[in-house]
Amino acid sequence: MTPETARPFIDIHAPVAQALATGRPVVALESTIITHGMPYPDNGAMAADVEKIISDGGAVPATIAVVGGRIKIGLSDGERESLAMTGDAMKLSRADLGFAVAQGRTGGTTVAATMIAAHMVGIKVFATGGIGGVHKGAEKSFDISADLDELARTPVIVVSAGAKAILDIEKTLEVLETRGVPVVGHGCETMPAFWSRHSPFRAPLTLHKPEEIAHFYQTRQALGFGGGMLIANPVPENHEIPAEEMAGYIEAAQKAAEALNVTGKAVTPFLLSKILELTGGRSLKTNIALVENNARLAARIAKAL
Repeated sequence: MTPETARPFIDIHAPVAQALATGRPVVALESTIITHGMPYPDNGAMAADVEKIISDGGAVPATIAVVGGRIKIGLSDGERESLAMTGDAMKLSRADLGFAVAQGRTGGTTVAATMIAAHMVGIKVFATGGIGGVHKGAEKSFDISADLDELARTPVIVVSAGAKAILDIEKTLEVLETRGVPVVGHGCETMPAFWSRHSPFRAPLTLHKPEEIAHFYQTRQALGFGGGMLIANPVPENHEIPAEEMAGYIEAAQKAAEALNVTGKAVTPFLLSKILELTGGRSLKTNIALVENNARLAARIAKAL
């Protein structure tokens, strides 16, 4: 929960504050998918649609971002649209969340930063597209997302379509296991791969109902286990791009990134943009569909809690 010293830096949108005060279910949403994951105006339309899906599911949406140095827990329609049009937003994780607040900057929150902010105010469930993880070639670059360490330390349920398929899913699963993070396939025994319903890797655990996921979370809390949980929720079948087809696009995008020496935080946005180009826009439609699907499940889990 929020340390008293943090409260002066946080603005909680009125509907979210009311929901938290009265014990209604709340679902957090990240904002790098708005600032770095999709082009305008698709990003703004997607963000509005996902909030509506959560509302229709009986929960209150809380899109989290930093705007002018303020940690926003929930955005007004105007704030969300303004963020979607921002061209110079920072991409914020644990390392630079405090910097953006101190310097009065605006930024989209990654999975890690969104988990931190959600936990500050007591939000237990968070819907996203895909988490960050171990990048291919990490044995040389050491490029591993801070999302994995955050999942190990912050007690928030993260609903995603697995790790982004541009990553090394096998190594990502190994790191999560080492960190003690439960990875639960929702109704699936193999890990989804973001745009695709299946990867070559088994889901470590499988649960079929939101109520089972909520009970698992509550049991872990009662036992005193720290950290969060990753729920892997496959994209709907009618929206998926088969893994065999995606492999070619991902390889081409990675070669382009290497040729241009793209590194660090710029890698994921570059690859997503290149894949959007290579798929003729199909990857964006699938991305939107999987985020919406995750929002529906997250609302059901929040209600079960």
